[in-house]
Amino acid sequence: MKKSIFISALAVLALSSTSCKDILDVEPTGQYGSSAIWSTETSADYYIMASYQHFKDHSNLVNNARHYYDAYTDLYKSTAWLTADHMYNKQFMLASQFGKNNASDFASWSTAYGRIKRANLLLNDLDKFADRFDPEWVKIRRAEVRFAIAMNYFYIARVYGGFVIRTDKSGIKGGTDDGACPEDCNRARASEAESYEFIINTMLECAEDLPVTWGKGGTEEGRATKGMVYGFLSRIALFAENWQMAANAADSCAKYGQYKLVDNYADLFDYRKDQSNLSEIIYAIYYKKELATHSFDTNMRSPGDALRDKVPGSALIVPTAELADTYEFKDGTPFDWSTWKNVRGEDGKKIKDPFTYREPRFQATILYDGAEWEGRTMEIYSGLTSSVPDGVDASVTWSRAGKTNGHTVTGYYIRKYLMEGNTEFRTKGSINTEICLRYAEVLLNKAEGLGMLGKIEEALKPLNEVRKRVGLPERTLEDAPNTAAFMNLLRKERVCELAGEGHRYWDLVRWRLAKEVIDGKAFHGVDTRLGGSGKKTYKTVDIDDGYLHMYEDRYYRLSLPAAELTNNKLCVDNPGW
Repeated sequence: MKKSIFISALAVLALSSTSCKDILDVEPTGQYGSSAIWSTETSADYYIMASYQHFKDHSNLVNNARHYYDAYTDLYKSTAWLTADHMYNKQFMLASQFGKNNASDFASWSTAYGRIKRANLLLNDLDKFADRFDPEWVKIRRAEVRFAIAMNYFYIARVYGGFVIRTDKSGIKGGTDDGACPEDCNRARASEAESYEFIINTMLECAEDLPVTWGKGGTEEGRATKGMVYGFLSRIALFAENWQMAANAADSCAKYGQYKLVDNYADLFDYRKDQSNLSEIIYAIYYKKELATHSFDTNMRSPGDALRDKVPGSALIVPTAELADTYEFKDGTPFDWSTWKNVRGEDGKKIKDPFTYREPRFQATILYDGAEWEGRTMEIYSGLTSSVPDGVDASVTWSRAGKTNGHTVTGYYIRKYLMEGNTEFRTKGSINTEICLRYAEVLLNKAEGLGMLGKIEEALKPLNEVRKRVGLPERTLEDAPNTAAFMNLLRKERVCELAGEGHRYWDLVRWRLAKEVIDGKAFHGVDTRLGGSGKKTYKTVDIDDGYLHMYEDRYYRLSLPAAELTNNKLCVDNPGW
């Protein structure tokens, strides 16, 4: 059993005299020459492993200026209007952000098709030089590349719906269907159902040909395996509304990967404990100082961290009350601002604040007023009177024209993925691991698939396995007597388990709930005030400066790029554009 590690591919590439970026971008017919690339298994693998680059295209940590997808939802708020190229507030506050041929930050058509084209050309070359290699070696490499192609098609489908299926064999001359021949330019889009069927069938075929493991250690560790492909398939099948496939794929993921949940939820996001997380993490992007880093800590920490780092942080994205209030207390009691003071803690006494006695996922995901953080106590309060100074992490009011100077606007800060205790991130970059797929998600995918099939009793088992890990009481048939009730529980569980990992926006889209959750809504934070007596008060506040978010029905399927519609006469845009 072994998770997949994207950074291992980069490590192999680093052994080459050519830079990682050059290898990742090289075309088979480019400056290196196909014959040279395919001269040995080692050199060929350099190019094959470039197929994994698509994961970085959608990275939360690296691309947090545009691709921290949860910030497009009710769960997280960008503190900026345009600072650091953050477009999160503008996307669903201004109708001008989306239009004909403009998918804005969700645009994936051109990038994904570019990667598909390179992968198809790679498959052509692999066929051309196949006689140089062992047939089993060739079969496995073809499966790796086709898996990457399927993932890129998925990135297109979740934004645009149906796509034009272009493969390494569908060209008019039997080669790559890339528009190089005039006869290949004009091709109609498949329906959305046909498109997802193509993705699913491709992934099933890939899983059949991939190994269970690449072996422990060495340069091949971290590449696509049966378990990994089935894990991603359990996700994709939900978008396709193929409920049985989602459940079956989750079972196959468990069978071939033998994954299990780690004991401590917080450990998953602690880069110092990567080795202890191997049982749950199925695929991740691993960073190393000498190879690749990101700037997540620099962009997400509180200004109050200057007490240690001497340089104030700049929290560009922060959790909302909509997220924070979703987490239960440790005993499973739902959180409610009107009743929290009546909750009794483990000592039998009434709790003293609304945050400390919350379930472990809250503590691991959110920094709140009074949280212990890197040897200090978070001070996210404001003075109730002029004689009481604001805390060093104090919340400020958000506005389009104003600046927050790195402070939260919601009364909360991000904790998940920050490198707690690390003092080198400003000079050497962040190296925290980004999880792309983990077993807890697969369990929730299975639960959803079974729940949508009406198999509630079966669906509760994987749901409760996720809850058991954090010590929460099991859900029962009394809690979920039907599919609608079960889905309410499932949606809540996905929020608490997967917050900040890039799932919420896409979940809302596939559930067709984005309009309900986003349109006409203002989101909230908590205003914590400290009085002269030391007593604190809490008040839920609007964090959107009086503006309401908007989401139109046509946003579920955005407009295709002008270049595709111009060059492909048979390609028709989505309705409403």
